[in-house]
Amino acid sequence: MRRDIWTVPAPSVQGEGHVVAYGHWGRPVLFFPAEGGSAFDIESNGIIHALSEPIEAGRLKVYAVDSHDASTWSDPTISLEERARRHEGYHAWITDEVAPSIHRDCGGPLAIATAGASLGAYHAVNVALRRADLFPYALGMSGNYDPAAWQGWGEQGDALYFNSPLRYLEHMHGDHLEWLRHTVFVQLCVGRGSWEVHPTQALPSTLHLGELLRAKDIPSSVDVWGEDTPHDWPSWARMAALHLGSLQ
Repeated sequence: MRRDIWTVPAPSVQGEGHVVAYGHWGRPVLFFPAEGGSAFDIESNGIIHALSEPIEAGRLKVYAVDSHDASTWSDPTISLEERARRHEGYHAWITDEVAPSIHRDCGGPLAIATAGASLGAYHAVNVALRRADLFPYALGMSGNYDPAAWQGWGEQGDALYFNSPLRYLEHMHGDHLEWLRHTVFVQLCVGRGSWEVHPTQALPSTLHLGELLRAKDIPSSVDVWGEDTPHDWPSWARMAALHLGSLQ
C-alpha cells in the first residue's frame, strides 16, 4: 500500500503537523486520532488494515492527521474558554492548510469526508458541522461532543459555545441550518461495552447529539453497537470498515 508522509506548516498554532496519506486514489477521508494522538496512530491501531480493501481498490484515500489536544482541550491548567480559543488555531490549520494540501494531492477540490475516534470523533463532527462546504460527511465513533464536560473549569464564552455541537445545534436556525440540511451527513457510532458510559460518557453524548440532529432535520444516523463493543481501537476498526468502506 502506498504511504506518503507530509509535514504541513501550522502558523495558526506556531508550529507544524504531520499528515500521513494512504492509497493512490479514491474518496478522500481525513482521519483524526484519539485524544492526544498522532497521525501514525490509526495505522498502528488497525484502522488502515481494516480499510485496506477499499484503499487498495482506489475507492478511498485516507489522510491521517496529528492532534494538538495537549495544548488545547486536554490542558487542565487553562480555562475552558482558553482551550476553545487555542482550538481555533487547530481548526484553522485543518481548514486553511490541511484541506488545501489534500485538494492539491487529489488534483482538485474534492469533497473530503472526516472520521475520528473518541476525542477525534468530536473533531470530525465539529469541523464538518462548521465547514460542511469542505467536509460534507462525518463519521464520529465513540465521541463525547460536550467540551464543557471534559474536566473543565473557568469562564465559558463565545469560543466554547461555537465549538460545542450540543450547544450551538440546540439554538441553530435560519440560513446556516437550512444549508446544513442540504449539505452534510453525520454518521454517529458508539458501543454499549466497557468505557462507553464511564468514564467517557460517549454513549449518552452520542445519543444526545443524535437527538439534536434529528430534531433539526440534519441528515444523520446513529449506529449503536452491543455490549461486546468497548471504547477501544478494535471496535473503531470494525466501525470504520463498515461505514467508510461503503462510501462512494
